[in-house]
Amino acid sequence: MSWLRHLGRAALSLVLLLPTAWAVLALHYQLPLPSPWPNVAGAAWVLFALATIALLWRRQAGRALLAYGTAFAVLLGWWVRIEPSDTRVWSDDVARHVSAQQDGSVLTLTNVRNFDWHSNTDYTPRWETRRYDLDKLQSVDMALSYWMGPAIAHTLVSFGFDDGRGGSEQLAFSIEIRKERGERFSAVAGFFKKFELSLVAADERDLLRVRTNVRGEDVYLYRVQMAPEARRALLLAYVAEADALTKAPRFYDTVTANCTTIVYEMAQRIVGGLPLDWRLLASGYLPEYLHGMSALAPGHDLEALRAAGRITSRAQAADADPAFSKAIRRGVPGMAQTP
Repeated sequence: MSWLRHLGRAALSLVLLLPTAWAVLALHYQLPLPSPWPNVAGAAWVLFALATIALLWRRQAGRALLAYGTAFAVLLGWWVRIEPSDTRVWSDDVARHVSAQQDGSVLTLTNVRNFDWHSNTDYTPRWETRRYDLDKLQSVDMALSYWMGPAIAHTLVSFGFDDGRGGSEQLAFSIEIRKERGERFSAVAGFFKKFELSLVAADERDLLRVRTNVRGEDVYLYRVQMAPEARRALLLAYVAEADALTKAPRFYDTVTANCTTIVYEMAQRIVGGLPLDWRLLASGYLPEYLHGMSALAPGHDLEALRAAGRITSRAQAADADPAFSKAIRRGVPGMAQTP
């Protein structure tokens, strides 16, 4: 029947739009030619796809699909050969890999970042070597930094060590893109091998303060309930991830390899049984996910945890105070309270 043939051609035409859209974006982000040639190549691919569709409607489907399929296979062959690099001109804040050496319970980290930020482009770089006693690891906190609406947040994890003076010394980790100098984040580009992955270990006065005091992001802090052996295993998982990135660079991916999914993978290997959930992608709603599993401070409803955990104003007030980590935790449920 003719209407069935027309319906089949229409469906096939719509299906061809998906690989065409992917091909145009892949060429735009990865074709190693100066502007405007990647866009020219993308436009040429669109014309090729339209010609293929035109042939479908002229009853030359076999020849059209063979040509398109062959070209797309060549494109995929080029795509899979694109490898991540460790030798680009990196932005200063992700220029170095953190490395670790463990001697018994003592963990020595090299290239812990402790920048003094004045603006996004004005800062005093500092890379430090620090030592931590794993036997004194006493807490795990999750920070969420909101920069694009309620559903999208950057996930950071901070480990607290007993400092022997009734307080704690914090070591924070952030998984993010390894920006080249002058490069900016794009969620769409993150699907197309545009960015390598970076794991930053830093002082909270750097990693949290740059978000609240310099970039104008809104940050919330939560105490995560974990058994001592799980806390230690999670920290060592971060160390192992850093070591792996030092040995072999890896691409960032907006969905499968980002600041939240990699932490989820590490935690899943440690404690197991963590359910897959849409909030692992919409990371702004991670507190709901963790609260539902009783993984946040007990005895408080979610709204109370969220209200008390908003540290933005406290961080702005503390600014470069050496007691920054202590100041931002005042009043946060599950954390030691400061009179």
